Amino acid sequence: MKKIIAFTLCSFATAVAFAALPPLTPEAQEAATLAKAKTAYGDKVGAFKLCQAQNKVADQYRVSGTPAPAACVAPPPFVAPGAAAAAPAPVAPTAAK
Repeated sequence: MKKIIAFTLCSFATAVAFAALPPLTPEAQEAATLAKAKTAYGDKVGAFKLCQAQNKVADQYRVSGTPAPAACVAPPPFVAPGAAAAAPAPVAPTAAK
C-alpha cells in the first residue's frame, strides 16, 4: 500500500513539474523542428535501404519467369524546414511599356 501511495504522489509531482515548464523560445522551437525533420528524413532513407536489401534477397530467390520486385524510390535530398521557408519566391518579370 505504501508503494502505491508513493507512486501516486511521485506521479502528481512529476505532472506538476512538467506543467510548470516555460514555453520554448523561438530558437529552441526551430531546433526541435529541425531535429524532427532530420529524424523523418532518416526514416525515409532507412526505408529506402531496407527496400534495396529486400529486393536483393528477393532477386536471389526469384524463380525465372516471375516478375521482378518493385523498384525502390529514393528519397529526395534533405532540405531543412527553415531553409525552404526562408528562400525568396521567384519574381515574375514585368513587361515594360
